[in-house]
Amino acid sequence: MTGFRLTSYGAQASFAGVPARQITDIADAAVVILGAPFDWGTTHRPGARFGPKAVREADYLDPDGKRPHLDTGIDALKVLSVVDIGDVALIPGYVEESIAAIRRAVTTVAAAGCVPLVIGGDHTITFPDAGGVADIHGFGEIALIHFDAHADTADSHYGKLLGHGTPMRRLIESGAVPGHRFVQIGLRGYWPEPPVVEWMRRQGMRSFFMSEIVDRGLDAVVDEAVAHAADGAKGVFVSVDIDVVDPSAAPGTGTPEPGGLTSRQLLDTVRRLGRDLDVLGADVVEVAPAYDTSDITALLANRVVLELLNGMAQRRLA
Repeated sequence: MTGFRLTSYGAQASFAGVPARQITDIADAAVVILGAPFDWGTTHRPGARFGPKAVREADYLDPDGKRPHLDTGIDALKVLSVVDIGDVALIPGYVEESIAAIRRAVTTVAAAGCVPLVIGGDHTITFPDAGGVADIHGFGEIALIHFDAHADTADSHYGKLLGHGTPMRRLIESGAVPGHRFVQIGLRGYWPEPPVVEWMRRQGMRSFFMSEIVDRGLDAVVDEAVAHAADGAKGVFVSVDIDVVDPSAAPGTGTPEPGGLTSRQLLDTVRRLGRDLDVLGADVVEVAPAYDTSDITALLANRVVLELLNGMAQRRLA
């Protein structure tokens, strides 16, 4: 497939056994899954290049392209005609070239009228993922809901503008997603520094720290997040850094931070977002299987994909 290939660390099977397609053959799909095995923006523990493979393969069910949901009774893979176009061909170590390749792939998928759902990869890829969606749907016209322990709004890492701690800043500064259309959920810990947090406030970003989630309850926070994201935007991009979940349930990640959401909270929330908002694109990032325990992080990320899709299918059927 042009622009796509198998690598030693790439996935060799499609997600849940959905049809494997070339990027030129997706017109009948509503959602297109693609992998971005990229981790050369990582500043701590490497290994997220193996994330797309791990997330696709972390499943005890048959790879038959069917996943009827126990609660809703909906098989989102069928309702949304989900297909998988494999992993973007990247050049290990070459950040700019790889980012450009990911953006071209996402833009091509969005231009075909499909929703790109990208499995990463470290969080650097959200810059080309959400940027590629904005290329099609309009700069400044989409909102972004960002689940993460970290704000990822640093100006640079080691003097470089592209890395897994900078994508949200790059999206704002490029105009792809303005600050007032950003919602962040789950922030905690000791980074970034106070001047960066003050910059975030000046941009109009709405950041929900874990302390606020504990005080107000997650439901109230998500109510506000949905209202904020829906206010005047054409649709929303959902970015899930798996480290938003407490490392007791998601140890296989590059920068774990104690005190996060439970896996149940994340799954319920992404399904609700899929149901309540017009999702134009999404990514699930920072799964690093070398640090995983019994594949629980990869399995959680796999279910995040399925729950988001199920919410989107509910919205389509409503």
